[in-house]
Amino acid sequence: MSITPPTLVFLHGFLESNEIWEDFLRDFPPHYQTLRPNLPGYGPEPAAVTDYSLEAGAEYVHQYLREKGVHQVLLVGHSMGGYVALAFAEKFPAQVAGLCLFHSSSLPDSEEDAQRRQRNREFLEQHGVEAFTAEFLKPQFSAAQRESMSNEVALLQRIGASVSVETAVGGLEAIGHRPDRRAVLEQATYPVLFIAGKDDKAVPLEKTHEESLLPDHCTVLWLAKVGHVGFLERPTDTRKAIQGFAELVFGSK
Repeated sequence: MSITPPTLVFLHGFLESNEIWEDFLRDFPPHYQTLRPNLPGYGPEPAAVTDYSLEAGAEYVHQYLREKGVHQVLLVGHSMGGYVALAFAEKFPAQVAGLCLFHSSSLPDSEEDAQRRQRNREFLEQHGVEAFTAEFLKPQFSAAQRESMSNEVALLQRIGASVSVETAVGGLEAIGHRPDRRAVLEQATYPVLFIAGKDDKAVPLEKTHEESLLPDHCTVLWLAKVGHVGFLERPTDTRKAIQGFAELVFGSK
């Protein structure tokens, strides 16, 4: 009977795909198995989707892991991927060995967030995804290094522009209607890692600080001059943090 190696599952965010993890995982220690599924509606050959909810995303990841023959995993979720990871942890807690919320949150949308998402939806429906990515993605980078990261901005814009309007709108709806999942953190029997950018406008520092006090075992990596995409803005530091977290979760090799 073969033994499954320690497995990390990397979940991408809104208007992304598993391509965002390609360079990030290139030098990850080989004794870990790293999986990076495309969430429903994403990737070069997306399957037809009827349910864009975060809960449906969690069910998809569960089935994906079953097909891979993997049970317990360390989940790393960027932004929307973190929302899916939390839904997975709520549904299948026994399968979670560790949870990393990478610029993500267990809190629901505020009224201000809801209004912003409604404006985003209207823009998407009127102007399309490509125009939306041109407006939406660049501000996710810290203003301190936004202009110097034109290649990285272009990468996200290219990936985002390939997403269908239906998936983009469905994702916004799912994110906007997500429930409060602080209880998942409060009840976590596994370690939790937050990676937070000090210049992140989507997930303010106050949210992360509040949530970091909920789990029994929690670590926070605060990064200066980083916005919402630390895997591109500070890849070495964030990769090192996740590697160290994996050693904590699975034991050092």
